[in-house]
Amino acid sequence: MPQRVRIPAIQVDAPVMPVGLDTEGWVDAPPPQDPNLAGWFTGAVSPGEKGTAVVVGHVDNAQGPAVFYGLGALKKGNRVEIARADGKTAVFEIYGVEVFAKNDFPGDRVYASKGTAELRVITCGGGFSQQNGYDGNVVAFARLAEVR
Repeated sequence: MPQRVRIPAIQVDAPVMPVGLDTEGWVDAPPPQDPNLAGWFTGAVSPGEKGTAVVVGHVDNAQGPAVFYGLGALKKGNRVEIARADGKTAVFEIYGVEVFAKNDFPGDRVYASKGTAELRVITCGGGFSQQNGYDGNVVAFARLAEVR
């Protein structure tokens, strides 16, 4: 089970808590009150296992920027480190960052297993309105580079 997520390129170093699905069937986010908290989706594999692991977090909250505020600024080759309960760290390399509309979210493309160890880091993005919140999601695509 993942314990912490570190993304040096955007100064992220945050604890990780388990999350499930919300009432609408989307991956739930951690409580917004704590801006430096990420969630690991327990319905997918643990980071470093074969399959696609999913880590989510808020872009901001009422107080300001939150854990994945800088996610959209990541570039190919940036690293995401997941410290695990077994004492090892799974290191993933970013190979793409995209923004998807919430009403046209390509779940299969984002969550499907590629048969190798991959990671998706997801936060909100796109346009914002007080009524509906953000209208999209920023998704960072990464593949396992090493376990140390």
